[in-house]
Amino acid sequence: MSARTAPAAPAVPLTAVFVRLKLSLLRNGLRQSGGRRAAYVASAVVVLLFTALQLLGLVALRGHAHADALIVLLAAVLGLGWAVMPLFFPSGDETLDPTRLVMLPLRPRPLVRALLTASLVGIGPLFTLCMFAGSVVSVAHGGAAFAVGIVGAVLALLVCVTLARAVAAANVRLLTSRKGRDLAVLSGLVVAVGAQLVNFGAQRLGASGLGRLDPVADVLRWVPPASAVGATDAASDGSYGVALAQLALTAAALVLLLWVWARHLTRLMTSPDGSTLQAAEGRPAREPGSAGPARLLPAGRTGTTMERTLRYVWRDPKTKAAWVTSLAIGLIVPVFNAWQGTGSVYFACFAAGMLGIQMYNQFGQDTSAFWIVAMSISSTRDAYAELRARALALLLITLPYATLVTVLTTAMLDEWRKLPEALGLSFALLGAMLATGAWTSARFPYSVPQEGHKNVVPGQVGLAWISIVGGMVGAALLCAPVIALTVWLNVREGGDAWGAVLLPVGAGYGAALTLLGLRLAAPQTARRLPEILAAVSKG
Repeated sequence: MSARTAPAAPAVPLTAVFVRLKLSLLRNGLRQSGGRRAAYVASAVVVLLFTALQLLGLVALRGHAHADALIVLLAAVLGLGWAVMPLFFPSGDETLDPTRLVMLPLRPRPLVRALLTASLVGIGPLFTLCMFAGSVVSVAHGGAAFAVGIVGAVLALLVCVTLARAVAAANVRLLTSRKGRDLAVLSGLVVAVGAQLVNFGAQRLGASGLGRLDPVADVLRWVPPASAVGATDAASDGSYGVALAQLALTAAALVLLLWVWARHLTRLMTSPDGSTLQAAEGRPAREPGSAGPARLLPAGRTGTTMERTLRYVWRDPKTKAAWVTSLAIGLIVPVFNAWQGTGSVYFACFAAGMLGIQMYNQFGQDTSAFWIVAMSISSTRDAYAELRARALALLLITLPYATLVTVLTTAMLDEWRKLPEALGLSFALLGAMLATGAWTSARFPYSVPQEGHKNVVPGQVGLAWISIVGGMVGAALLCAPVIALTVWLNVREGGDAWGAVLLPVGAGYGAALTLLGLRLAAPQTARRLPEILAAVSKG
């Protein structure tokens, strides 16, 4: 009697499996907590409302003389956003990591098709498709133009999604490493700088009109995915050859990106990573002790604390993100305003203010590791030495940077006569913020979580507001004498000749405030060590 063979299970298309997997990941993520579900629904509603408003705005542009230039620039910006999105938000989509599939018997080409189809499921692709659809409506005239626009919108969407996947596959080792998490934390810098650039660009366009976009659009309309949108405008003008060439360029870019994506997937599926290889032998061991510029720091506790603080700035993701953001915004605000001709030399004080904030919550950045520092503080003198060294480490960066921003702003405005006044105010503000930062660090410490994008652990938001806002208000009040002196010299007849006095006055006053703040904060730190340790260890 022959054994019966079980009927083979029908093969399920790989694409359908990955689409269901994407939907399952989304559904299971929303089931984790009510807060996460509410946040997702709220964000989806906001995005859909924004999409609707943008779509109405694009439709309203129909018939405008420079609508084609605007939509071409919009398509280029969307493509850039899809390219950088995986670098700064690698944890936004679990399917962005193809290394999770290396143990499955999958070939690259079917896998590319399945992942590409699954990538089209989500709010991001819907928003992008609506933007391209609105762009088509705003410039298309005639049936041929609408037909080209439909094809171009689909091609542009596929190029954007494929570009994001190719970038993610090419950098997956980086995105899943510690450096990748550091890069994700720095996304706040991109948002802050991008907001300033958008604000500057909007002001320039509001003053001169959309016609200034024409030269840029003439170049971008041949760069995918903007070339797909440019094809619609070309078809509306009757330039069908140009439209076909732009569509062909977009299709060629899509094929190239798919090939690059498949190549990286093949490499990821077949090549071992560092975790499967033995460590390289024969590497020379590092010599103990400080090296490089750290050798120039003072000896003893002061130099050790300064080096530790500077290493936090360079290595700790949250500290690095805060510093880089402050450095960028502290330069952008005064320089951009000076560039537009609407700024003042006193805007340079913004750099000192942004960098002075880094003195606040000095112990919070140590988190639970602060117990090592606490073990070395047994008196007010030890606490003063610790705070002084941290302030000196900050001054190594803040003093030359604030001076550079002030000189650059003064040069752009050609107001060299006010340079001593601006420098004096900057130094006084910096000294005041170092003083109040040292005191609030001891009096209102709070913990900084190591994971995620939050800078304060739940339950300590009030402490953070008191520390930062209260300290900044106190710093402004402490700077009142120097501000009053500056105003008096500017309104007094013949006071311009005494403007140079503000530089030594501001520098000396700032130094005196820093020393006074450190002296007042030292006994607070020594007396409240257990409370500080408990507060900063909650993250």
